[in-house]
Amino acid sequence: MPDSVPLRRILHCDMDCFYAAVHMRDDPSLEGRPVVVGGDPSGRGVVAAANYEARRFGIHSALPAAQARRLCPDTVFLKPDFRRYREESQAIFAVYRDYTPVIQTLSLDEAFLDVSEHLGEHGSATAIAVDIRLRVREERRLTVSVGVGPNKLVAKIASDFDKPDGLTVVRPSGVEAFLAPLPVRRLHGIGPATEKTLLAMGLKTVADLRRTSVDTLLARFGNWGRTMQERAWGIDDRSVHTRHVRKSLSTERTFAENLKKIEEIDEILDAMASEVARGLEKRRLAASTITIKVRYPDFQTPTRSHTLPVPTADAVTIAALARELVRRTDASRRSVRLLGVGASNLVPGELDQPTLFDED
Repeated sequence: MPDSVPLRRILHCDMDCFYAAVHMRDDPSLEGRPVVVGGDPSGRGVVAAANYEARRFGIHSALPAAQARRLCPDTVFLKPDFRRYREESQAIFAVYRDYTPVIQTLSLDEAFLDVSEHLGEHGSATAIAVDIRLRVREERRLTVSVGVGPNKLVAKIASDFDKPDGLTVVRPSGVEAFLAPLPVRRLHGIGPATEKTLLAMGLKTVADLRRTSVDTLLARFGNWGRTMQERAWGIDDRSVHTRHVRKSLSTERTFAENLKKIEEIDEILDAMASEVARGLEKRRLAASTITIKVRYPDFQTPTRSHTLPVPTADAVTIAALARELVRRTDASRRSVRLLGVGASNLVPGELDQPTLFDED
């Protein structure tokens, strides 16, 4: 399948164990020890980040902190310090801006850089990547893994290819060979559910996906099937966006004591809906889709969503939908340890939108 976009030079820069690495840099006594940043392991906290020493014991983000302690009793648990992480992130992004203004921030520790028109004295994207890694190491005493490729898809996969402290360069002529042996899950947009379906079809690798006819994929996945095969060939025409476009807004709470009454749940949902509505109002946005998340004591976490015919930023509408969606779970019959309310499919909008209760 031929390329469909002009040649670009994209870097994906991904800091290594960023939160933990900042603490380890500033406290030499942590060197070589398993470190977890997150909640209290004697309570109901969860792991926000783990260094590589901790990961060797099976500890990973979103794992209950108490379970992390059981896996490795010698783990050092640290509270998150987001002010510190933000300051460090700003210093690192200042380094990136010395090479290109075309930067898409994905998180405090991750970004795409388009250097296509900004090669300057370096002459190549690879030379820029080498220089960035050197400067982050020398100036910030941290490490960053960088992937270089002709598009965002390839660059992101490449940055994870040789972590930590890695540099992987995939030239346009080598894209197909680089992607072919990888599991299908490595392609952007393929999550656990899609992966399960593909595996059931006998499609384990990117090469398998390439060999499957477009008609077969369209019949099973609709238009997403065509996109998957294009990505299997390394085609990705997404640009590096310099302006962050918010795609969702949400809030969630974990409770010290499980909620056991639907009346308690409703009261909290109302407060969370108001919080989400204020966030939408502040950003002059309206939401087409409302989602709730429920977590039970056994960590099962069902979600339910509803898409409205008219986008809304109205707290009453969001609360009513959240209550209705929660009743589609077992929350009225089981204890609840976490609740979440989210708004997505956001659009710019005035805030005098019709509510669920308006007359036509």
